[in-house]
Amino acid sequence: MTAPQPSRARRPRLTRLAVAGLLLLPIIEIVVIVVVGQWIGGWRTFLLLAATSLLGAWLIRGEGGRAWRALQQAVRDGRMPAREIADGVVVLVGGSLLLLPGFVTDVLGLLLVLPFTRPVARSLLAAVISRRLLAETERFTGPAVTGQPSGSGWEPPTTPQGRQRSASSDEVVEGEIIDED
Repeated sequence: MTAPQPSRARRPRLTRLAVAGLLLLPIIEIVVIVVVGQWIGGWRTFLLLAATSLLGAWLIRGEGGRAWRALQQAVRDGRMPAREIADGVVVLVGGSLLLLPGFVTDVLGLLLVLPFTRPVARSLLAAVISRRLLAETERFTGPAVTGQPSGSGWEPPTTPQGRQRSASSDEVVEGEIIDED
């Protein structure tokens, strides 16, 4: 009997939520633009939308360039640039949201692009990616072991016949290394 896989049961629900959100976002944006237009006037609303798009382009250029330089420095230092890649993704998504016309996407974009709110978005991105990787890993390998094995060290599994080795463990492959440099 296999354990139920909650990730498969959740995936259709998350997909439906994403589709519903994408369908509702333009409607929400139009409602907010109309409300702001009634409050401050049509031309001022248009100018405010244009200004936020220009601000988005300026922030993408500055923050995107800073994220790119940090990525290059991490590679030069010989370390894994995970944080820098996540920053680049967050800045790219935030800047794209700022370029879209609308106040709701502008607020979300600003929260993603600004350097002092970006760590929150970066940690959310890391959580989503690790959850997704764990779900995909479980799909191919079965549930992950989360606890420490009992005893002083890990023991290989035993069968009624005793410990078993794989058939390939006794095979020897001979070869030769050829260095062409």
